[in-house]
Amino acid sequence: MTAWRTQAPLANLRRRADMLAVTRDFFAARDVLEVETPLMCHATATDLHLQSLTVNHSGGAQAYLQTSPEFAMKRLLASGSGPIYQLCKAFRSDELGRRHNPEFSMLEWYRPGFSDHDLMDEVEALMRTLLADHLQFPADMPRITYRAIFQQYLGFDPMALDDAAVCQQARALPGAAALTLSRNEALDLLMSLAIEPHLQAPVFVYQFPATQAALACVKADEDGYLVAHRFEAFMHGMELANGYQELTDAYEQEARFHADNAERREAGLPEIVVDERLLAALRHGLPPSAGVAVGFDRLVMLATGAAHIHEVMSFTADRA
Repeated sequence: MTAWRTQAPLANLRRRADMLAVTRDFFAARDVLEVETPLMCHATATDLHLQSLTVNHSGGAQAYLQTSPEFAMKRLLASGSGPIYQLCKAFRSDELGRRHNPEFSMLEWYRPGFSDHDLMDEVEALMRTLLADHLQFPADMPRITYRAIFQQYLGFDPMALDDAAVCQQARALPGAAALTLSRNEALDLLMSLAIEPHLQAPVFVYQFPATQAALACVKADEDGYLVAHRFEAFMHGMELANGYQELTDAYEQEARFHADNAERREAGLPEIVVDERLLAALRHGLPPSAGVAVGFDRLVMLATGAAHIHEVMSFTADRA
């Protein structure tokens, strides 16, 4: 029996340890405070596509293992913490595959006073610090809008098409003809299957549809379409980072929580208790900020040339 062994080469685990140390040095040099928040939380993300793991404690009370430290870190921001970062574990129950594990490492940070483009600058600086010795980077990492990248690779403007037309485009993908899709599901399918594989060189995609805002601000673009001030970073066909110009309006945030729960009811999923502590923090006052979550395991995969996440983690779910 060999299942007790790690599947990761020890050289990769050493590289991982080096990258963790370099990441902490990166933020220390910028006077960004390292923080820790609970992994076990009273509330969790309401997003339809994030499925949380639950645990029982204190006589059977239910808690959630965090899908991200976002809610707790925003409470710290509202408490006056200033710029903060965290290297931690996060958990998502339905994620298992070549690039996914239900328990994974997340790097998340928040910058009061930054715009989403300011934060893209810093994400690029970190990526260069961690990866430039191993991978080719352009002089400046390109930035392209969500609309423009659909036009470049698929030949249509996703903002200009109605729901039926977007779904028709998605059902033209191999194996998708019989799928019943919402507009956002269709857009996600097109992005992940028809666009992301082309994104081999480092690139930022920004100004996502307003319906995919999550916890980001929404504003009109130059043509009057509502877009989320949200960005994602890609390299080697893989999403590495998801960043926001953070929503600070407690009333809008509460409305989004309830809208998510309505979608969950319609999909037959359990509703999620709204995080009243986060809403209270927003009502107290969250400073204008930009924040980003980075999949740290994926950065290590790029640095080591690993094809599977089990090559950069001591133990994945099948061996834990």
